[in-house]
Amino acid sequence: MRFPTALASLATATAMAAAALMTAAPAQAAGPTAPACIARDVIKQDKKAWTTNNCGKPMHIQLVIDHGPDRKCWTTKPGERLEWSWKLGSYGRIALC
Repeated sequence: MRFPTALASLATATAMAAAALMTAAPAQAAGPTAPACIARDVIKQDKKAWTTNNCGKPMHIQLVIDHGPDRKCWTTKPGERLEWSWKLGSYGRIALC
């Protein structure tokens, strides 16, 4: 393959990849910080967190990671305890979603 042809192919592939990223559905933005009735236990060095729903009603919550991907939204029932873990970034907060 000649250099101009290879360069054109690379440019086309890059443009297609960029278009695919732009058309992908955006991640759901985290809402406000969850209320205090969502108890939190966090061990930052182990990259683990636990939440317990003490709100008396189902709550929709997610783990927000600073400098990493947030976790998806979960519905937690009253009294339910969830375990969260992550590999990249650091604990940010538990948010409503």
